[in-house]
Formats: sequence, C-alpha cells, structure tokens
Amino acid sequence: MAGTAQCLGYKAFGLQIISEFPLPELPRTDLPGQIGSVSVVQGDLSARWETIPKITANLGVAGDEVMFTVKDTAVFSIQNGSTITVSPVAGADPDSIRLFILGSCMGVLLMQKGILALHGSSLVLDNKAYALVGRSGAGKSTLASYLMDQGHLMVSDDVIPVLVHNGHPLAVPGYPQQKLWQQSLDYLGMNSSAYRPLFRRETKFAVPVHDRFQSEPLPLAGIFELAVGGTDEVTVQPVNGLERLHILYNHTYQKALVDPMGLREWHFGLLASFVNRLPMYRLTRPEQGFSAPRQRELIMDTIKQKVEEMNR
Repeated sequence: MAGTAQCLGYKAFGLQIISEFPLPELPRTDLPGQIGSVSVVQGDLSARWETIPKITANLGVAGDEVMFTVKDTAVFSIQNGSTITVSPVAGADPDSIRLFILGSCMGVLLMQKGILALHGSSLVLDNKAYALVGRSGAGKSTLASYLMDQGHLMVSDDVIPVLVHNGHPLAVPGYPQQKLWQQSLDYLGMNSSAYRPLFRRETKFAVPVHDRFQSEPLPLAGIFELAVGGTDEVTVQPVNGLERLHILYNHTYQKALVDPMGLREWHFGLLASFVNRLPMYRLTRPEQGFSAPRQRELIMDTIKQKVEEMNR
C-alpha cells in the first residue's frame, strides 16, 4: 500500500517517477527523466469515477484524463501525461496495484505525452535496439530471455517507449524485470521457485534482470514480428510497404484507446513517419519445440546482411 508520507523517486520509461507507492522493481533516482517526470499518488476517485463518460463498464475517458477500474484492486486515473492517481480497494494486493501502475497506466501516460509505446520486448543486438513483437503466445518473452542468456542486454519488456530523436526512432529503456510464463522457464531450465508469481497469474513470474539491462536509450534499428505455425522450420521474411504500417498499429500498446483519446491523427502520422525508417521482418517458428537458438541465428544473419547492404 502507499506510504503515509515519503515519496520516492524512481527511473523507468525515460521518466522520473515520484511515487507514494513503493515500486521496488525500479531503479531509484533523484534526477529528472529524459521524457520528464510523473507523480503517482493515492486519492479518492469514487466521485470522479461516477461522473466520467464511460467507454465500457470499466473504462472512462474525458479530455486529458483516462480512468479505469480493476475489480478487487483499484480505480486508476491518468491525467495530462503527468499524474497517476490510484484509489485502492480495501485489502487490495500491492503487487496487483504495481502491475497496473507499471503497465496499463504507463502505456496511457506515454500516449498522453505523445510517445509511441509498442507492446513487446526490445534488446541490444549488434549495438542497437531491436524490437520483438507478436501476438500472445508467439514466444516473445522466451526468445528475449534466450537472447539475454547469449549475452544480449534487455532494453524493455512489455512496454517499449519509442522517441523520435533527430528524425529517427530511439528505444527508451523500461525497467530491469522480465515477465516469463512457466513454459518459458521450463524451456530455459529456470526454476520457478526462485521467482515471484505475478498477481493472479500463478504461471507467470517476475524475473529480475539487473545484470542484463541496457539502462540508456539506443537507436531502434528494426522490428521482428514473431509468428507461429505454417512451417516445419524457422523462417524469416522481410515486411515491406503498407504492411509495415499494420505491424506498427497492431502492436501499439493500448491501441484500443487511440481513438477514444482523440489521438488517431497523431498516431497515424507517427507510424507513417517510421514506415520507411524501420526495417521489419516476420520471424515464423514451428508450433512445437524449442527453436530460440535457430531464431537467434536467423535474426543475427538478417541484421548482418542489412548492415552489409547499407555499407555498400
């Protein structure tokens, strides 16, 4: 639960997060963030929740404010890209509250700040950041964890903030923790008893990666969309033209809120600006078996070929 007096400063997503709620997953800092600062406070949102126009039974949007409620956990309000207010339910699990602060709330807040957030994992490959995106079950986290085992640093997991710097996309670090399913831990030979289960997800675990974390932004040099099935072998194919726009749209974090928040024009314009600057590939694996080593091999070969083409 929130502290009664002291606010602590943390670093994540290019932000300095001044929070009344302890956020032990995050590195501490007293310095302003690259994107700015955000306050996380506790407050009574019951009256506001009753009056805000509803998109669904659990979601409300009005101007620069987005509110949502999570049963048995809290009501959350994200305002003006600067403040997250949390109204916890009595007896709510602090782990659950943090899960939504660092996930859904941050995704909305980044959009309010005009920052694109992709849903996936980003890692350092050949000294630049590459994003792994894909539908649930495509194997993003398993592949990301295997790549880290091979010495590649993680930039962000789940929420990938993308800044525009001198006209080029820049991947901003999240925080040094990865979420892994039990099956991924089994494939990687990791004992789940060493890790904390995420709230209400007894087969998904929080895995600290402090020694394998890239703490500074890097140029985002490409995107690999992971897919499953339709092949007995791992394959990789370039994605061109307008299909790149679809990939960026489909894997935008909290994309269902783009229209209700009045951000369609901003979102489309930003995605269109990236289409010709970000090489994209579709990496398809068989449904069965552990193919991460072969996936890594094809990813590194693809990156090497692209670099050679650019240097000709």
